[in-house]
Amino acid sequence: MKHAQDGFDFTRGVDRRGSDSLKWERYVGRDIIPLWVADMDFAAPPPVLDALRQRIEHGVFGYAKPWPSLTEAVQQHVLRHYAWAIEAPWIVWIPGVVAALNLACRSVGDTGDAVLSATPVYPPFLAAPAHSARRLETVALQRNAVRWQWDFAAVDAAFARSQAKLWLLCHPHNPVGRVWDDEELNAIAALAEKHDAVVCSDEVHCGLVLDPTRRHRPLAALSESIAQRSITLMAPSKTFNVPGLYSAFAVIPDATLRRRFLSTMEGIMPHINTLGLVATEAAYRDGDDWQRALLDTLRGNAQRVEQAVTMMPGLRTTPMEATYLAWIDCSGLGLDHPQKFFEQAGVGLSDGRDFGLGADYQKYVRLNFGCPAGTLETALARMASAVAQRTKQPK
Repeated sequence: MKHAQDGFDFTRGVDRRGSDSLKWERYVGRDIIPLWVADMDFAAPPPVLDALRQRIEHGVFGYAKPWPSLTEAVQQHVLRHYAWAIEAPWIVWIPGVVAALNLACRSVGDTGDAVLSATPVYPPFLAAPAHSARRLETVALQRNAVRWQWDFAAVDAAFARSQAKLWLLCHPHNPVGRVWDDEELNAIAALAEKHDAVVCSDEVHCGLVLDPTRRHRPLAALSESIAQRSITLMAPSKTFNVPGLYSAFAVIPDATLRRRFLSTMEGIMPHINTLGLVATEAAYRDGDDWQRALLDTLRGNAQRVEQAVTMMPGLRTTPMEATYLAWIDCSGLGLDHPQKFFEQAGVGLSDGRDFGLGADYQKYVRLNFGCPAGTLETALARMASAVAQRTKQPK
């Protein structure tokens, strides 16, 4: 989709074949379209590229620390987009959200304590507790006819059973694409307070709300009480496609919790890459127009995916309220490994088994539609052809 009024062209991506791309190099030398790891095939916004060029011209890349205009850009972006006023001391800079999930596990509770999360979920949520000598406690999200939702009774029981002191929350949720609404967020806050738990809310996809009737609301913006038991993780990485610059931040209003988090960082977390900080300021200060154009493109791609999946026997998905990731149920195909099936058909997807424990999610795949429409159409056509051939065969 080309936006002539703003000059942004999302009809063509960047050719990343033969580059250092983790996403594309997985299938080097093979005719497989990679739609797996969560980065997009679009160049970063022009204001970000301009700011990086200017910083490179400076020529010196010594140690850096965040500067006032960067902090102000973060504060203004969060206020403008999410109606949340954050104070500068609350901001803790980190090299990435995955690192912060692990820091949160180490910062809350003691060795052997339980950490709660919901499945299916982004794989580092499942790995972080063990990295920190904690126990993972999971509760399965439930799917109704139109969307995924919480089983709050099960969450309550899991807290009571495990005595978990930390809740790793994904909001918006990867991979099911939900934007948790105020009723759900209030229930999350109430359970956290009931069980005296801290919530580490990964909100890295907050700038990618596709449903025009919805707006992302940070969990910590609900009330002072939940803010004081929250660690909110944000970054420009997903929205502005700069994950390789490793710049993110945690917002931690409670001073005691913030000190524990900072203490845990000592000696193991490096300073943030200077170029990552430059990109963050430019994206948050000058990236709104590009972001709006991107969202128009992603909405169109989401509709393409939903329509295509509807036409493929044995597959189903739910509407994607946020992210550029589709969570697709392939159980109707009768396959043990649908990811391998589609890979053989020339489309590289994420394996659902990585998003949950046990066999519950092995019939799912995750599809990244953050790419030009032409690339997506080719991939969907390959999937449709493979499904058509599969459904003609006796199972």
